[in-house]
Amino acid sequence: MKNINKPSTSIKNWALDDQPLIKMTTLGPAYLSNAELFAILIRTGTRNSSAVDLSKELLRLGKNNLHELARIGLKDLQKINGIGEMKAVVIAAALELSRRKQHEIHLTKPVIKSSVDVAEYFKATFQDLNYEVFAVLLLNNANKIIHVEIISKGGITSTVADPRIILKIALEHSATNIVLCHNHPSGNLQPSKADEDITFKIKNAAALLEIKVIDHLIVSNEGYYSFMDEGKL
Repeated sequence: MKNINKPSTSIKNWALDDQPLIKMTTLGPAYLSNAELFAILIRTGTRNSSAVDLSKELLRLGKNNLHELARIGLKDLQKINGIGEMKAVVIAAALELSRRKQHEIHLTKPVIKSSVDVAEYFKATFQDLNYEVFAVLLLNNANKIIHVEIISKGGITSTVADPRIILKIALEHSATNIVLCHNHPSGNLQPSKADEDITFKIKNAAALLEIKVIDHLIVSNEGYYSFMDEGKL
């Protein structure tokens, strides 16, 4: 028998001051918790859980860390009762927009002056990925960014960088300097033998075209490793 005395979990039945949408429109987004912001995105809950309740469960799935949450795939998001495919897609889209915002913040510093500038730029790009990505930053003579290209995406432990593709892209954009970069999702920043081999292979091939490889960075959430800073270039 239906329990007619059971209080509704619908957000619409909350006090107006406690409703996320009302708080957003009257106070602004800064006054909302992460759970309340996600509740606005997913809009509805279930019979037994409000949208805020679902959002709290969602955050727990990501260990209450937005970076960790952004690493969770669509299928795993849908393991939460009440989070279907459409809600999972909306959540993933919001987290991706946040990542791109951070990426663009660092892109507003168009001149590369040190390894720190490159590391900050690529950490913002790679921070939520659980697979390796190899990218190249193309620069002119003044070390101003001309173009950024993702060369390849690999599995959890490796990716492939083809020197021919990298140099073809560099020539197409008339780059005179390039910076190589890839991430280590494991957090280990030490270069492998393969990392060292590909670095010098690309460096030597680029030199024949009067293009200089000025650095190769390995980035992770733990920090970064610079071949240039370590005296290996």
